[in-house]
Amino acid sequence: MPLLLIQLQSALRHRERQQGDRIMAKVLAAVPGHGLETVLAAVKQVLDSGVTSLEQVLNALSRLKDLPIPAPVETTLTLSVEPLADTARYDSLHEHAPESDQLAQEVML
Repeated sequence: MPLLLIQLQSALRHRERQQGDRIMAKVLAAVPGHGLETVLAAVKQVLDSGVTSLEQVLNALSRLKDLPIPAPVETTLTLSVEPLADTARYDSLHEHAPESDQLAQEVML
């Protein structure tokens, strides 16, 4: 087993005591889906952070797996009406909120 995984296993056994081996098995179960190199990179990040848990490893794996944002697509489409920020609209919704509460109470009766 690679040294990083042995270090993680040791840290998990120290931190989790009874659950350390079970958690390590879950980390190893991620290898077929993500690949050994990716799991090792995630484990290195977790060990460097000093917080060893399955959640940390899975979080690091998901961040390593994130796909890059695609490049913008060229298009000839244009907006005929530009969107406007209308904050007054939200204020008007608050004015009507008590009425909706009263209506809800009447429905319940």
